[in-house]
Amino acid sequence: QVMLVESGGDSVQAGGSLKLSCAASGYIVSSCAMAWYRQAQGNERELVSRIVGLDTTSYADSVKGRFTISRDNAKNTLYLQMDSLKTEDTAVYVCAACWLRPNIYKYWGQGTQVTVSS
Repeated sequence: QVMLVESGGDSVQAGGSLKLSCAASGYIVSSCAMAWYRQAQGNERELVSRIVGLDTTSYADSVKGRFTISRDNAKNTLYLQMDSLKTEDTAVYVCAACWLRPNIYKYWGQGTQVTVSS
């Protein structure tokens, strides 16, 4: 059983940066798609970014140009570099691994809180 543990969430001011990490306790095959989702209070969970392999990436329009997803297969770790943060980026960020079908992944983390203040 693979466990995903996120870290790096914090409280920052608008315009600041954070880098989230998602460490997998077990081996994630490099072909497994991995993703970051977020859920703001009162909102539904939304897909932020997704990566397949090492360099096939996609982003939600709301974060395109500001966030960068990456992975280090040797470390079994997924990252999300978040720059130019906005108050609307405030949410719990959750990582997911191994796509099964749309918005359904085999493994999910517990989430890390990101709070952006003005």
